[in-house]
Amino acid sequence: MARYIGPKSKIARKFGEPIFGADKHLEKKNYAPGQHGQMRRRKKQSEYGIQLQEKQKAKYTYGILEKQFRNLFHKASRRKGITGENLLKLAEARLDNTVFRLGIAPTRAAARQLVTHRHIMVNGHIVNIPSFSLRAGDIVAVREKSKNLEVITESLASNNKSFSWLEWDDEKKEGKFLNYPERDEIPETIKENLIVELYSK
Repeated sequence: MARYIGPKSKIARKFGEPIFGADKHLEKKNYAPGQHGQMRRRKKQSEYGIQLQEKQKAKYTYGILEKQFRNLFHKASRRKGITGENLLKLAEARLDNTVFRLGIAPTRAAARQLVTHRHIMVNGHIVNIPSFSLRAGDIVAVREKSKNLEVITESLASNNKSFSWLEWDDEKKEGKFLNYPERDEIPETIKENLIVELYSK
């Protein structure tokens, strides 16, 4: 399975945001990476550079590589509505992202691993494809044999977030994907209109 396995703190520092989750290195060094990160005066970015950076930020945030991201964009552009918002809605409907949002895993990378290792079920069937796209009404559950896994129990115990498009039953260790979220419900600080402009060239 293709995924980004490079340095994460360096990427987070590049964007100035903890896009991979809590990052103590970013807190200590909240400036660009590199030998002259603190002193370097950045040249004014071109319009293309700004658009490209926003696309890279979205890709790293959701853990999607270039080909998958482009396919997701084309899928979003064929749907009714605003393409940029559709793109984020489709990214939020991915199984790995939903496992993370439900609090079953502490990060999207951990959620992806739980899915590929067959710990997650959708509508009663094991699904090991992180990019699996959920539909309204789908039930995402922790497999019976995996409910006592330390990584899952610790993540659920420390989870204090809830989202309007998801419903969680702690007793059954399962959640329901109610519907695609609206843009103002998605907490990510991504300027999706710049991504649309980039791909429209």
